Amino acid sequence: MDWNIIFGFIPAELLAVVAACWVVGYVLKRTPRVPDWSIVYIVTLLAVAGAGFTLGWTPAAVVQGILAGAFAVYGHQFIKQAKEGAEDDGIHR
Repeated sequence: MDWNIIFGFIPAELLAVVAACWVVGYVLKRTPRVPDWSIVYIVTLLAVAGAGFTLGWTPAAVVQGILAGAFAVYGHQFIKQAKEGAEDDGIHR
């Protein structure tokens, strides 16, 4: 997968929003009273709000926010699954 293509879909102004969503998702995952199924919705709402404040409240900003939230969740899962796969294969890093 070429990450440059993915980064091309998300404006540079939203990389801070992606990072914030990643951190919020990480914190929520470790919060006992927050159900796992709700984390993706919370992160998406945060990303849409961040995109709205950053890019202006337009339909394009909403779409960019959804992409930023999805990128944060996907990035987290990508790294998590890679680590788990490496551990399952006996490759420890």
